[in-house]
Amino acid sequence: MTKIISWNVNGLRAALKNGFLGWLEAARPDILCVQESRVLPEELDDSVRCAFGYRTHWNPAQKKGYSGTALFTLREPVSVTTLGAPEFDAEGRMQVVEFPEFTVLNGYWPNSQSERARLPYKIAWCDAVTKFAAGLVKKKRNVLLCGDFNIAHREIDLARPKENENNAGYYIEEREAMTRFLDAGFADTFRSLHPDKVQYSWWNYRFAARARNIGWRIDYHCVNNGFLPRVRAAWIDDNVTGSDHCPVGVEIE
Repeated sequence: MTKIISWNVNGLRAALKNGFLGWLEAARPDILCVQESRVLPEELDDSVRCAFGYRTHWNPAQKKGYSGTALFTLREPVSVTTLGAPEFDAEGRMQVVEFPEFTVLNGYWPNSQSERARLPYKIAWCDAVTKFAAGLVKKKRNVLLCGDFNIAHREIDLARPKENENNAGYYIEEREAMTRFLDAGFADTFRSLHPDKVQYSWWNYRFAARARNIGWRIDYHCVNNGFLPRVRAAWIDDNVTGSDHCPVGVEIE
């Protein structure tokens, strides 16, 4: 089994102060995909870059302290690249991690922002990722796409859907973009294995939202449909703190 966890840490330096390394040692995933790392690797010492035998790969944004993705892996990848699109690579939004038996796409979806200010950029990103992932499948690659999608896809995926129809993360345009992705031959692993389970992966820091469990499920592991039978477990570690998101995981046979 290969254990893969994805976590938007909302700033790795802050997460380190909140027990990230202790969590990593206890959880011990084979592969950890981090989003919103917001750090340059040279700003970290070897206790982080080489923690517990992990190899790390970093994809920071050009803008310091913003966005970024990172990979911690116990298995040596064949290659680690990016989406190859300058407008998205500049923000460090995607790592393309090739292993012999599958490809992991570690992504941090843009926030569409209030008044749909960045919605066109987000939809362009969604469509580019869909095309890229589908292209890998056409090349006979199995694909696992994980990360913070910044989208609650269905009503079951957030506590207050009606009140949030005009809020970022639940705009109809971004929900439709996720539907297009799934219709292109992909499956949401958590929803496939737990069709009726209500569980969230993100909570607003305000209004005691986490304590009241007024949350959103916006962090996903998705796979191509042909790969889905090899997904043996999918879960949300909502007891893990240290960020406004919690880790989400899968086990692949």
